[in-house]
Amino acid sequence: MPLILTALYQNNDANSLMTALESLPFAVIAWLVLAVLLSGFIQGALGFGFPFIATPMVAMLVDMRTAIITVLLPTLATVIMTLVTSGPLAATFKRFWFMPVYATFGAFAGTMIFVAAPDAPYQLLLALIIIVYLNLDRLARGEWPLVKRHEKAFAPLAGVAAGLFEGTANVAAPPLIIYYLALGLVPAMMVQAMQLCFLVGKTTQFAVLTLHGGVSSAQWLATLPLCVVAVAAGFGGARVRDRIDATAFRRWVRRALALIAFALLAQYVYHWWHGG
Repeated sequence: MPLILTALYQNNDANSLMTALESLPFAVIAWLVLAVLLSGFIQGALGFGFPFIATPMVAMLVDMRTAIITVLLPTLATVIMTLVTSGPLAATFKRFWFMPVYATFGAFAGTMIFVAAPDAPYQLLLALIIIVYLNLDRLARGEWPLVKRHEKAFAPLAGVAAGLFEGTANVAAPPLIIYYLALGLVPAMMVQAMQLCFLVGKTTQFAVLTLHGGVSSAQWLATLPLCVVAVAAGFGGARVRDRIDATAFRRWVRRALALIAFALLAQYVYHWWHGG
């Protein structure tokens, strides 16, 4: 497995980083740009999806830690872009202001766990959770009246779980999607509610990796060009999102969940096959 990006991000000198970026093979640069373009478009169209597509694609070139460093700031950039294009936030924030708080605790704990044990099978665990949920949904149990009746009681579980998986598997969306679909939210509010959690989760992950994970400012700087590509693709996806009705949106969200599970399983098998 080529580790050229791993060597790149281990170099803490900014000038050397820019020189190394310019010397990357064209095929590597093209693959990174393709991963970011595709992930950004999906993020813009559905309101989530950047990390679950970009992380396994980048992880085909590097180890998991480097993949997370590579996609973190582009993910954060597309989250901000999605918030900007999603309309007024007042109603969503009033109803779900506490979810980012729970996600922050989960993201801090999850990132600290990842720093201590980066090779644990977090992707496998999350994939299994998604598969169980999708099979429950096939049995007409996807929208649970119990969750609707006790919305605030289930909120900590969904928020903390999202943060935990944000910090470990780099994917926060599935626990939030399961929770918000169970509540029957309209697409616009669901997208906004997820972005609020993504924003604090990614910011917390960034802070912990910088302060406790040994990631330097030069390493983050090397990923900024990908942020520009991600945001441009995200704006394109947002134009598609505006044309999707509620029924089609929920259908595509469930399909996206299945794709997330597949990508996570493929990522786990790939790294297992290549010896971690």
